[in-house]
Amino acid sequence: MCVSRLCAISVDLDAISNYRAIHGLDPGPIAPDPVLRLGVDRLSEWAREVGLPITWFVVGRDLDDPAFAESLLGLCARGHELGNHSLDHFYDLTRRDQATMRDQVFLSSERLSRLTGRSAHGFRAPGYTLSDELLDVLKELQVPYDSSLFPCPIYYAAKAVALLGQRMFGRRSSAILDKPQVLAACTRPYRMGVAYQEDDNGIVEIPIQVTRGLRLPWIGTSIVLLGSQGVRALVHQVIGERLLNLELHGIDALDAGDGLGELAVVQRELRIPWRSKLRSFSNVVRQLKQAGYRFVTLQELAREVSPAAR
Repeated sequence: MCVSRLCAISVDLDAISNYRAIHGLDPGPIAPDPVLRLGVDRLSEWAREVGLPITWFVVGRDLDDPAFAESLLGLCARGHELGNHSLDHFYDLTRRDQATMRDQVFLSSERLSRLTGRSAHGFRAPGYTLSDELLDVLKELQVPYDSSLFPCPIYYAAKAVALLGQRMFGRRSSAILDKPQVLAACTRPYRMGVAYQEDDNGIVEIPIQVTRGLRLPWIGTSIVLLGSQGVRALVHQVIGERLLNLELHGIDALDAGDGLGELAVVQRELRIPWRSKLRSFSNVVRQLKQAGYRFVTLQELAREVSPAAR
């Protein structure tokens, strides 16, 4: 019997102020935020051109922007999915008390429900960090799936070095490191219990994609920085997996020319023209379609997850 190969593409709609906070910069005066305007417009048009739905992870507070909320409603009408990226995008959410965690998940979900008329939304934690306490909140609120774990040694090491460097130069980043145990977590979609372990009764977890073997990051940032040959090699290392999760960010559709010259000094993918980045994503989609993958939302992909998926 032929087994269907599925790929979901998601976009984290992190505002520019979040990136500035990661690098220890002041929030900046940018308004309206180019991620919520240009990033969404460019990526939604790209999705239409290549013929696929996207799961957009929305920070609840940004729904106060009527134009942004209206654009998201239009995306829903075209078959896209909205996910919950917390209310305020606290990078240290897992270090806050459980009442704050609950409010951050519930209040954002409530705003999304008022907008879409749907009561359940998948969740992605800010900065990819989870904890058993946050997991308890997701279970209590009956979140249909989570897509936060990033079991990637290279990403973890690079983040640790960057945070150390910022402290040495007197800058304070809002980002935090996850527990090192995440590096041993399952890399394929599965049902997750405490301490990232498999649990037949656990919540559906769809990890941020890594390759087989070395667990290299297969996300938008690595795709735009590697170049065409590197990207082809990276794609070959994930082809064959039945369920794929390609995560992009709204900033992937921006560049320094969008008023982000200062941020481009420390966020090097902004030095690459946004049209070139979208062409790179199109090439990846083309490779995956040729390999027999069908593109779905993360919610659809989550329905395919069975117990013990390792």
